[in-house]
Amino acid sequence: MRNGERRLRTVDLARAVGLSTQQVRNYEGAGVLPPAGRTEAGYRVFGERHRDALLTYRALQPGYGAVTATRVMRAVHDGDVAAALALVDAAHGALHEERGSLRAAREALEALAGGETAAPSPHRLRIGEVAALIGVRTSALRVWEEAGLLVPGREHGTGYRVYGPADVRDARVVRALRRSHHLFDRIRPVLDDLRREGSTEALRAAVEARGQALTARTRSMLAGAAALHAYLE
Repeated sequence: MRNGERRLRTVDLARAVGLSTQQVRNYEGAGVLPPAGRTEAGYRVFGERHRDALLTYRALQPGYGAVTATRVMRAVHDGDVAAALALVDAAHGALHEERGSLRAAREALEALAGGETAAPSPHRLRIGEVAALIGVRTSALRVWEEAGLLVPGREHGTGYRVYGPADVRDARVVRALRRSHHLFDRIRPVLDDLRREGSTEALRAAVEARGQALTARTRSMLAGAAALHAYLE
């Protein structure tokens, strides 16, 4: 404890932040709190620094999650601030990737909306017909199939690839996202979402909800990072 710092019992600290005494002990054991002092009788003694640590942890938790928040606080109390900040950076990097995937989904929806004005395609098309319809080479369709992005059926007897309306839709999505330089790993989740939601309208609603959630999480992360900065100072 720092000189002149007010001494807090476990129950005092628990009441100050709205936790149970057992939770306070658990957080100390997990490294969320700095090690507590001890009285001669062996009772824990906390101070304002411990209260600040708990408040910082609780500020980090909404945006970064309990696991990352715990790791950040543990690294700080181990004296490795660089490791703590690296965890913060990694969380922001992951959020940036999620925003990239969301952008890909929105671009896919725009591409599909543009394609809806075109004349409807026949129920079953051969690979050359699909290539001509969406403006790519047949070799591109084969590459996308090998990457697991397209899964056309096969014609009974001949084994020729046949593309139904959903397959043509998926091919349009891949073409649009490849033109925007999205890698296969970013395109795959968009197709999975589209197939799972079952329609562009349902996917559009899911994308909008996901965008709102990411915005809320970004704000929570900013608040958590500000609390961590104050705690480090």
